[in-house]
Amino acid sequence: MILPRWRLILAVECIFTCITSQSFPQKRQCAFKVTPQNNKYTTAGNVSGSVQLCENTQCCVGYFLIIDGQLEVDLLACDIAEKSCPDATCKAQTRFHGRLIKCVCNTDLCNRNITWIPESEDPQLNCSYSMKTAAIVLIGTLIVLCFMVVAAKWRSRFKKKKENPPSLDDYSVSPLCSCRTTKTSEIDIANIELQQIVGHGCFATVWQGKYQGSVVAVKVFPAGWKQKFIAEKEVYELPLMKHAGIVHFLGTGRKPDGGSWLIVLQFAEYGSLRSFLCKHTPNWTLSLKLCQSLSQGLSYLHSDLHRHDVHKPPVAHRDFSSSNVLVRADGTCALCDFGCSTILRSCSGHRRWQSHTTSMEGHAQLGTLRYMSPEILEGSVNLSSTWCLMQGDIYALGLLLWEIWMRCSDLFEGGIVPQHLLPYESELGANVTLESLILYVFHLDKRPSIPKHWEPQPQGSALQELLTDCWDCDPDARLTAQCVVDRLVSLQSCYSP
Repeated sequence: MILPRWRLILAVECIFTCITSQSFPQKRQCAFKVTPQNNKYTTAGNVSGSVQLCENTQCCVGYFLIIDGQLEVDLLACDIAEKSCPDATCKAQTRFHGRLIKCVCNTDLCNRNITWIPESEDPQLNCSYSMKTAAIVLIGTLIVLCFMVVAAKWRSRFKKKKENPPSLDDYSVSPLCSCRTTKTSEIDIANIELQQIVGHGCFATVWQGKYQGSVVAVKVFPAGWKQKFIAEKEVYELPLMKHAGIVHFLGTGRKPDGGSWLIVLQFAEYGSLRSFLCKHTPNWTLSLKLCQSLSQGLSYLHSDLHRHDVHKPPVAHRDFSSSNVLVRADGTCALCDFGCSTILRSCSGHRRWQSHTTSMEGHAQLGTLRYMSPEILEGSVNLSSTWCLMQGDIYALGLLLWEIWMRCSDLFEGGIVPQHLLPYESELGANVTLESLILYVFHLDKRPSIPKHWEPQPQGSALQELLTDCWDCDPDARLTAQCVVDRLVSLQSCYSP
């Protein structure tokens, strides 16, 4: 039987596609031009003149400075790590309040051309670093599907092992959930005795006080910060939120004059993790205890629990820093300060976001700048993906583990333990800026330095691997919080003081 001509053509095309997807050897080619500041991109692939052959990605990237209304090339190269780059052409994305233009694309040499429309002009204007011929565009477009198939198979085969993320893809952005999952926890303000101030935050003052004969911490929000009070209160009031790794919530109240709002919490004798590390140099055993309890608390916060018809939804902290972690007298950590957190609710069978954050000029959250992940700093975080927000917490967790181990006395035998430093403080100073962090963390893909003398120690390689797996530039390549817990448990048998 003779096949119709159109079926024969279709069959040949399918056979060609299958063959090329399995054996097509070419790698992505990108236009290449770097400055000393972003020389890190030379490691993304082999360079030959003005062309770079990518090693680990199918994405080309371009950065252009806007100077006197004209575009000047700042960077052309292969992207450092595999990321989403659905555009076949170089589409302009404005950064730094219109001072920088970025593009990411997925065809050969596509970063050589960028289409940019100045805000002051109506007609379209093509601003090209070097004009690309129509033939290259056409050929690149035809083969991009083959490259994507090969890249997907390569990524699946060689990607590092890690826990599967929770099934959160069907969660979507929507208005706040109206259903109640727990009763409010109002307490009689007359039973609270405020004694002394122990800390100041951006939105509240923390007092040491007494409640029912016990020492407590009382977080006092001025009337103008009612929304922050409500945001934090709703996280603490979630069902099944009692866990050793989360500070124990006792209740809320309001001053009789109708002014301040109060949240009453378990008192942590050592204060914040930041203040603890400034004053103490824990040994290996205590350091590991701090790290394990810290990771267990985050793992529980991220967990999606259903027990006896009660649901604790996952929560992304979104402001995870050493100032927002408390240390108890027994040397364990407890998470606190949930004013910037995002709750994932499930009401009447519909999963939805409940977010308490406001945007910061295009960025996904208000948080502590130096602990923000590369994708959040750069503004490319996907707000429709809870997994991205969870993985932002994991990046911050890696920085916290680094902070703890940089004060561990057993990791600096024969030497002096360095004073406590915040992440990137030694590299960028005490007052970091958004621009300096984006350059250092996102463009240069650099992280806090890991001491070289850790390597020969029994646990040295495991520590380095754990840190790098937490603060990987690719959110999907980072560990889950539970996987970090498991790694830390295995470290207990790696080293005995």
